[in-house]
Amino acid sequence: MTVRTTKRSAGLLVYRHTGDGLEVLLGHMGGPLWAKKEAGAWTVPKGEYEAGEPSWEAARREFQEELGLAPPDGEAVPLGEVVQRNGKVVTAWALPGDPDLTGFSPGTFTMEWPPRSGRQTEFPELDRVAWLGLPEAREVIITAQAAFLDRLAEHSG
Repeated sequence: MTVRTTKRSAGLLVYRHTGDGLEVLLGHMGGPLWAKKEAGAWTVPKGEYEAGEPSWEAARREFQEELGLAPPDGEAVPLGEVVQRNGKVVTAWALPGDPDLTGFSPGTFTMEWPPRSGRQTEFPELDRVAWLGLPEAREVIITAQAAFLDRLAEHSG
């Protein structure tokens, strides 16, 4: 019998208030599968963690790994969990901040590319990051993660 374990990720939805309203920091997923996509290709900076690790600590660690930037300090607002279409459970916190994105240096992953070539190629986990207003963020974020935007808007209302 095969035991399936649910993959879990944790992340930080960093936000700031500007003259144009509330903005969130999202990352565009890297690699060839996402290169020409916008809608559904942006994500809260997040990553997987193991069962024994507290999700808050994983979220802060993953922010650092995914962006190469220290996570902001501040009072975090728990945004709860969502289940993505692939079955992964994502936990997120909203955290106010305005990190200097000139230091953006993403972590990488390796995959076979092109398919069936036998060649392993390294790609950035996130190929770019951007501050997006909530309406624009809703158009491009992974569908299940839009709930985090709604929860942040309720909290900031």
